[in-house]
Amino acid sequence: MIRITQIEREPFRSERFLNAGRGQGSFYVDFLPIHTAVADGLPDDLDAIIATADLQGRETFQQAKGQPLRLLGEVLPDVLVSEILPSIGLNDPERIAVLLAGDFYTVPALDRRGGSGDVTSVWMAFAENFNWVAGVAGNHDSFGTDSRSRLKSNGRMRFIDQGTVKVGELKIGGLSGIIGDPSRPWRRVEADFNLEVEVLLESGLDAIVMHDGPSGALDGQRGYDSTQAICAAGRPTLIVRGHAHWDDPFSELANGTQILNVDQRVVIVRRS
Repeated sequence: MIRITQIEREPFRSERFLNAGRGQGSFYVDFLPIHTAVADGLPDDLDAIIATADLQGRETFQQAKGQPLRLLGEVLPDVLVSEILPSIGLNDPERIAVLLAGDFYTVPALDRRGGSGDVTSVWMAFAENFNWVAGVAGNHDSFGTDSRSRLKSNGRMRFIDQGTVKVGELKIGGLSGIIGDPSRPWRRVEADFNLEVEVLLESGLDAIVMHDGPSGALDGQRGYDSTQAICAAGRPTLIVRGHAHWDDPFSELANGTQILNVDQRVVIVRRS
């Protein structure tokens, strides 16, 4: 199990991006916080794991240089490799892996919140820059006609709808989507969602990535209390989730299960 032993709750750096507004010309400059943490349980071939979710924005006009604005998750890997990681002594991207917890799309015109679209380019950008990528879909994510086959055929990427994957020495579980109306994409009723969580918790995993998920132990750490109760009764593990923003990104339950919330933030988890 990957176990966080220290986390910096305040970001050491923030990256500018364009966030969508509600109407033509209503977009605005926002800031993506980047945190560091320290953990036990990383394999010998990794110096760090980057975890992120809900990068629902696009690059700045300065970054685009007159070209169409790319998704924030498309440009972030290059910034991480060229600027952010070297600033904290992480100089070899091949010794860094990535966990993606879903929701990486924003409409091109930045005039509407909550749009859905193809996020294959985000997954590919992370895979091109780092050792491997594993993760799940958010409720706003879609994948092009041949994208799923591309994700599966790329040896650096492990997409998980529900179930587990083995990446190197790590066994990672995943659960895509949210609790909601199952007639809509990437949604399950609460009982089915929690059943999948229970199965994953009993699988002896190093970490579980999910988009929706449990509430935390502290006030304001939004999520499902029913899912938290299952996590508190199961095997301790590290859960990486997004979808609902927490001001404090970390929570630990009484049984030792840890929850890392990476909704609209990046957390760089380093070897202890």
